[in-house]
Amino acid sequence: MTEKRKGRAFLEIFASALQEDYRFPILELFAFLYALSSFVLAGFNLMGGAPSEELAVYSLVFSLSGLPLNIFLLLVFKNIAFGLGSDLEKGTVQTIFSYPLKRHAVLTAKLLSAIGVSLLIFFSAQMFALMILASDRILPYMHIVVLAYLANLSYPLLLAFIILFVTLLVRKGGSALVLGIVLSFLINVFSGVAQLAAWMTKSAVPLQILAVFNPAVALQSHYNAFSSIVGPIWEPNLPEVMLYVGAGYALVFFVLILSYDYFGRRLNL
Repeated sequence: MTEKRKGRAFLEIFASALQEDYRFPILELFAFLYALSSFVLAGFNLMGGAPSEELAVYSLVFSLSGLPLNIFLLLVFKNIAFGLGSDLEKGTVQTIFSYPLKRHAVLTAKLLSAIGVSLLIFFSAQMFALMILASDRILPYMHIVVLAYLANLSYPLLLAFIILFVTLLVRKGGSALVLGIVLSFLINVFSGVAQLAAWMTKSAVPLQILAVFNPAVALQSHYNAFSSIVGPIWEPNLPEVMLYVGAGYALVFFVLILSYDYFGRRLNL
């Protein structure tokens, strides 16, 4: 009976978070933007050529996920900062704590709504576009498709969980959102500086440092996206790329664990 009550309480919190995060027309609008950007970008990429099928598949996934990932990050920022942040600011999270659930389960329900649902919509739109427009091309290279998505998602998820931690610290949705945007801008500036330093010095070290935070850089370097007039700056093989992907997700889970620890044991209201 206790397990049933806990399951029902978890679903109630999840349903309440869904209703708050995806009020009409937010869900419909973002689903449309995901689908439109995925099909448009895929259509443009299919018009170009590539030296090999593997590179063509990577280029397709890379171009296809660019704008939709920014849309995903925008939606997640909104959900975390104005969803969970609003609950903390108004004190309504205390009502949620009255449910027969541990705090980590409450946060899980909130994150499934804030991030999980958006991620599901993102992947659904992406896979639908890929299968409709280029199924014969991508199916033989599904390992490249999976690796590309893992690499591309690591950085947005890291930003999302940093925003989660900041939201828990400041307990104000608006402030957390502003800090998140500023942080995202600063990291993008750092990324640009690192790439410029690599080009100017012909050294792989700036790209390798950047790839720890954003594994997509390692995969781009594998396909010679970063090169100078004297040739490629850094050419990691696929096993090395997978190591950087693992390091990226280690950072993601580290920040997530910090957030769970703070929410579960240190958050006083």
